[in-house]
Amino acid sequence: MNHLSRRDFLKTAAILSGLALTGCGGSGNSGTDEPEGGSVAEEYTLVKPGTLIVASDLDFMPLDYYEDGEAKGFDVDLSKEIAARLGLECEYLPPQDFDSIIPMIKQGGKADIGNSAFTIRDDRAKEIDFTDPYLDSNLGIAVRSDSEAKTEEALNNPNITIAVQSGTTGEFWARENLPNAQIVPLTQPTVCMTGVSTGQYDAFCADLPVIGHQCEVSFTDCEVCVEIPTGEQYGIVVSKDNPGLTAAINAILADMEADGTMANLKSMWFGA
Repeated sequence: MNHLSRRDFLKTAAILSGLALTGCGGSGNSGTDEPEGGSVAEEYTLVKPGTLIVASDLDFMPLDYYEDGEAKGFDVDLSKEIAARLGLECEYLPPQDFDSIIPMIKQGGKADIGNSAFTIRDDRAKEIDFTDPYLDSNLGIAVRSDSEAKTEEALNNPNITIAVQSGTTGEFWARENLPNAQIVPLTQPTVCMTGVSTGQYDAFCADLPVIGHQCEVSFTDCEVCVEIPTGEQYGIVVSKDNPGLTAAINAILADMEADGTMANLKSMWFGA
């Protein structure tokens, strides 16, 4: 009796799965090519044939940002690598409001994935699917360097205004842990940091890699005064109607970890 190898078995299963979908009236653009690195991609749909369309707020340097009409950052390079390994072009939509991206992916028709430093959360996972985590993070609070309020206790005050990006874990944490402060939800992190720098707001609560970078590079009159060990993990957002794409991306993320590509990207954007 001939025995199929695990690789041949998975290939056969993927083909049979595709035939079953076709027999059930499945339609839409699909990808069935084998990605680089040897992982087998399941069938998935795309908004535009041959293209992986990505939604992001592009205002979260160094993870994602918009400069000279071009999307840049760690998440952007990650999206481009995923697309390349799927044999697809990578196309970014214009910058989106962060809290509009999950509803957009859930509704479908405009973007294939959301890649904008999304923390994996159970409440979000009710609406969409997350890929496996690709980056760990914590939260932090930034203030002006000359501020007198630099502790959680001092910031939890009715006279203190805390800027947050609407719909983020920074907002959720601030509302839960600084209930006496005035929480001000805004659309863009850069606006939050600018407000702290100019004295319009007393603090900004957001992802630590982002505010740490902004204090070091763009807003040198500010500093991170509180580091919050939340142990968050980022995942890429995919529609629940497109499980094949989630599986294909998960296979690529595993390959990138195994071949050192992920480590190289992290080193390039975040240093040691």
